[in-house]
Amino acid sequence: MQTERLLPDQMGMARAAILLAGGHVVAIPTETVYGLAGDARNGQAVARIYEAKGRPSFNPLIVHVPDLEAARAIADVTAEAETLAKAFWPGALTLVLPLRADAGIASLVTAGLSTVAIRVPGHPVAQALLRLTGPLAAPSANASGRISPTSADHVLDPDGGLDGRIAAVLDAGPCPVGLESTIIGWPQGRATLLRPGGIPTEAIARCLGHPLADHQADPAAPNAPGQLTSHYAPKAALRLNVSDPGPGETHIAFAAPGPFTLSETGDLAQAAARLFDTLRRADREGRPISVAPIPDHGLGAAINDRLRRAAAPRG
Repeated sequence: MQTERLLPDQMGMARAAILLAGGHVVAIPTETVYGLAGDARNGQAVARIYEAKGRPSFNPLIVHVPDLEAARAIADVTAEAETLAKAFWPGALTLVLPLRADAGIASLVTAGLSTVAIRVPGHPVAQALLRLTGPLAAPSANASGRISPTSADHVLDPDGGLDGRIAAVLDAGPCPVGLESTIIGWPQGRATLLRPGGIPTEAIARCLGHPLADHQADPAAPNAPGQLTSHYAPKAALRLNVSDPGPGETHIAFAAPGPFTLSETGDLAQAAARLFDTLRRADREGRPISVAPIPDHGLGAAINDRLRRAAAPRG
């Protein structure tokens, strides 16, 4: 299969919609990362997502919809969930909610769970496409466990990308947020952080007026995406919280200049947007990678979550 690179113009959008309607998978831009999209109502299309990524079928997917009304057709939106949706949608927030019996979503999307992860992306190209296609299941458009893509070039990277394994990529340039969405669920009836991401958890807690509950994920039985122990990983070994890098390491700096710096000024939003691209560039050096300490608040918590999973022992 030859993967088409589509422009985000009227012709490219129409072509992407035709491919998706035909059960093919297409990499699409969102504000967080590029997603590998398939029709969430088509079991064969969803199976193609898992096949292209090499993703374990017990790991659920996120359903993307254009607005809150479309989300209500798929999930039971509780009062707290609606508060968060109205505050942060469209945007980098995913809500895990009870799946409606009449949702029409392929069972592979939820990995057999009674809940569904759902998001309204803010990227204008994703928004326009969703209004042409209906709900799309879309995990990150990379091989499972590897570094997430924040550009079309990352999706088509000949070293571990998806070129030749998917129908097309809709190229709208780099993703502005650069980290996957924050995921909130209510597994025990309390708003719970299931994955840190592009919206700081402090902002979510302020919106709700109370702290979020902690969650100990079971990597063998995830109840939301992004909970596998080893994830977002480069090929090279990764060492974290390194202030004094070794002579044989490629060092990723923070709040300091350098060829591999997340932010010269210590800006966490800039660091988040650069994280996956910087990991990819450092990995191409072919040496072990070390990463400077990152503050563990705001977007720094999500950056550190990705780095810990990238550095975890690999199966």
